[in-house]
Amino acid sequence: MGYLLLAGAIGCEIVATTCLKLSAGFTQFGWSILTVICYVACYLCLARALLTVDLSVAYATWCAVGIVATAAISALVFHEQLNVASAVGIILCVVGVVLLNLNTAGH
Repeated sequence: MGYLLLAGAIGCEIVATTCLKLSAGFTQFGWSILTVICYVACYLCLARALLTVDLSVAYATWCAVGIVATAAISALVFHEQLNVASAVGIILCVVGVVLLNLNTAGH
């Protein structure tokens, strides 16, 4: 159940961050409200997930998946460019999370 809640937290965070971009600095009321609602839902899910998932694993996974997803959204939806250094950084984040999860798999 903890990992399902973590997935929910990640999904809400990705939606919230995308809405934050669409809110244009909190000048667009609807997107601003949706941003706040999704961030509240994100942290509620994350707090519940931390009851059963190690903090290091949960936070690293939450961050890395969020980075990969928002980078993809920024490129596909907002037509923002990713350079080689950005791609390498994203790959290193993913590798780090995989190693962290492998290291704590027995706990």
